[in-house]
Amino acid sequence: MEPHDDRLRDRIAPALLTALGVTFLAAGLLTWTLPAEAGPPPASPSPIVAASPSAPSLTLPPPGTPGPGEPSPDVLIVEPSDTRVATRVRIAALRIDLPVIDPPGGPNAYPVCDVAMFYEHPDLGQPGDGRATYLYAHARKGMFLPLLETPGRTQLGMIVEVWTNDDLRFLYEVTRVRRDQRTLNDAIAADSEQLWLQTSEGPAGTPGKTQVIATFLSVERADPADAHPEPKPVDCD
Repeated sequence: MEPHDDRLRDRIAPALLTALGVTFLAAGLLTWTLPAEAGPPPASPSPIVAASPSAPSLTLPPPGTPGPGEPSPDVLIVEPSDTRVATRVRIAALRIDLPVIDPPGGPNAYPVCDVAMFYEHPDLGQPGDGRATYLYAHARKGMFLPLLETPGRTQLGMIVEVWTNDDLRFLYEVTRVRRDQRTLNDAIAADSEQLWLQTSEGPAGTPGKTQVIATFLSVERADPADAHPEPKPVDCD
């Protein structure tokens, strides 16, 4: 009798489950689920928006948002200035952090050490002038040596910070590194906000220079203590 009972159960059980499944589906109590899709989840869930079927949806700006043509209160507008000069330059990724000064003795004098200097030219500018700002320093330890020793591709995308004497901090992104350069012509011809950094490639008298070019990203107000480091230039040995 046991084999007969087993066959009977084998026939009755599936039929009973099928009948119950149809009943549950009709009653809305049985839900089929699909396996989870492999791979990462979406970056961010899409918002769920409920809109009235009888009227179009309308999105209003937050209270206090400026109207058309009005500047946002969070946007700092910086005009060119005859008195603004760079006072500090930092590339945190390369551990470069130097005060910036007007070169003692003028642009043709031999550069001093432990500081960076800005090159003055009628067609070069300072941060915020909408032209190229040109800073240079020796390729020595604690100065611009990392610009020479770090591969150009590695420097791409690095952020350069430049502070000014009117307590502003300008941010630039490195976009090009050029070796064995012998003129300032491209910097002089720049018609947009740029930063150029220069260092030497050999002992005194070596003509080729390394030029690092960075494009403007943003400007913000700075702590005066950060914008006014005490420069201590020394004659290079």
